[in-house]
Amino acid sequence: MRRILAPSVLAADFKNLGRAVEQVDEAGAEYIHIDVMDGMFVPSISFGMPVIKSLRPCTDKVFDVHMMVEEPGRYAEDMKAAGADLLCVHQEACRHLDRTIQQIRSLGMKAGVAVNPATPVSVLDCILDQVDMILIMSVNPGFGGQKFIPYTLEKVRQVRSRLDSLGLETDIQIDGGITLDNVSQVLEAGANIIVAGSAVFGGDQEKNTRAFMEKLRIV
Repeated sequence: MRRILAPSVLAADFKNLGRAVEQVDEAGAEYIHIDVMDGMFVPSISFGMPVIKSLRPCTDKVFDVHMMVEEPGRYAEDMKAAGADLLCVHQEACRHLDRTIQQIRSLGMKAGVAVNPATPVSVLDCILDQVDMILIMSVNPGFGGQKFIPYTLEKVRQVRSRLDSLGLETDIQIDGGITLDNVSQVLEAGANIIVAGSAVFGGDQEKNTRAFMEKLRIV
């Protein structure tokens, strides 16, 4: 299964956000991870459609939009119009998860579902064959720069085992506290899309991106 780096622009320098996206693109990242927060589902507020739309001309890479908002289906059409390619919603934030997934797919976007660290992965059993990606949060959502929660590795293994048993090649993304020191562990557990924020943008972002890409190739 193809391994993909998805740098999280939440950790980028907002004064030079467009250039930051261009630099990680040029260094080999295939996805751009964009965290949308509403101050309700999570404590923080980040950015929304105008920022996503303004970044769209900077790259043709996949815009992987992580919706940390209550009832995200309300914004699906606007996210599509802004340039989202993949819309990932939280199981915990959707009253009718199945309906939200179908709404996203009907708009021509890929659909992902995220679960928080303390949410059992069994809640996803009924929709595993309907989604393109499962996101395992390895920190509690809402803030960048947090430390990786070790028990989430077992959740990755559980989801990969369940997908394999069903004959599904669904992507597993992991987000939160991923560094060059622990990325090999999460790849070996079964994740294939790696979100990294501070570990990419906290320094020489092109050099950091290339270092992650090398890890993804050799594990």
